[in-house]
Amino acid sequence: MGGKSGLLFYKTTDDRFILKQMSRFEYQSFLEFAPHYFQYLQQCVEKGEKTLLAKIVGVFKIAFKNSTTGHGMNLEFLVMENLFFGKEVSKSYDLKGSIRNRLMAEADGAVDGQVLLDENLIRVSCESPLYIGQADKEALNEAVQRDTAFLAKHEMMDYSLLAGICLTNNELVVGIIDYIRTFTWDKKLETLVKSVKSSGVFGGQAKTPTVIKPDIYKDRFT
Repeated sequence: MGGKSGLLFYKTTDDRFILKQMSRFEYQSFLEFAPHYFQYLQQCVEKGEKTLLAKIVGVFKIAFKNSTTGHGMNLEFLVMENLFFGKEVSKSYDLKGSIRNRLMAEADGAVDGQVLLDENLIRVSCESPLYIGQADKEALNEAVQRDTAFLAKHEMMDYSLLAGICLTNNELVVGIIDYIRTFTWDKKLETLVKSVKSSGVFGGQAKTPTVIKPDIYKDRFT
């Protein structure tokens, strides 16, 4: 399968793990982020604190070489848990805390693998809101606050809350995914340019920048 970025995206045959090809920049970002990530998970385990971060198994490099031409190619893949492994998910959502271009046209009938977005959830919640217990709600909020504070500290942004609804056992499965995206100088420049345009200096139409700083992204996400 291919993602929106054009990079490769696979699931293992037993459906247990997700394999995502990484860009060179994402690979370098993970090398810097990994020690902090594994330390954070260890602290959560030791303190008995819940975390919603989808578990990363590691990053593996696959090398190919053409025996005739001698040309080769290296691909880096991030391997992580499939949050929906062993679950009968009837509907799923990729949530970022925004309604800017966050509406997916819903297919008629059940479509395997279709992931809906923020505005889809807002619309359906008007008629069929999701109910969870107060203790579960508090635990969810605490985990989101804790995890996003950690991600913001390490300049991570553009992550999502993947939520799956299992109607068969009345269960909601959630986890934070796609959190290996650092707010770099090119992102800062994009934010600056779009902010100047939104102010009308260049006669641009006022729009919210699609790339925002990690601390602002954290607040919007939570």
